Amino acid sequence: MKKELFNGVGRRKNSTARVYLSDGSGTFTVNKKSNIDAYLKRESLVIHAMKPLEVLNLKDKFDLTINVSGGGLTGQAGAIQLGIARALLKVDEEFRSQLKSHGLLTRDAREVERKKYGQPGARKKFQFSKR
Repeated sequence: MKKELFNGVGRRKNSTARVYLSDGSGTFTVNKKSNIDAYLKRESLVIHAMKPLEVLNLKDKFDLTINVSGGGLTGQAGAIQLGIARALLKVDEEFRSQLKSHGLLTRDAREVERKKYGQPGARKKFQFSKR
């Protein structure tokens, strides 16, 4: 008997997360590390990434295997969150209303603004000297 696998892809900033859900006891594997706390390091990021499971009270119902790359830890946590939400939709389409009301199905489209020439950053200017 083969376990059914549901997948979802999440992106945030320069990070991409591929999330695979299967029925289980609530184990999380991120980039082959056995614990999500060991990978994301900060409790706030773990809470942010696991929000879709928390909203639906499914924390101990699924095993998650997550491959995430690119960007920093904050972007990766956001990508994991969107990937989990999209995978849960494939499990049951009736989760959509709850996930949508918490804003978990929207991709955060904010990106870093490019640096402009003649300035040290995107918005910052060199110090002006009148004389």
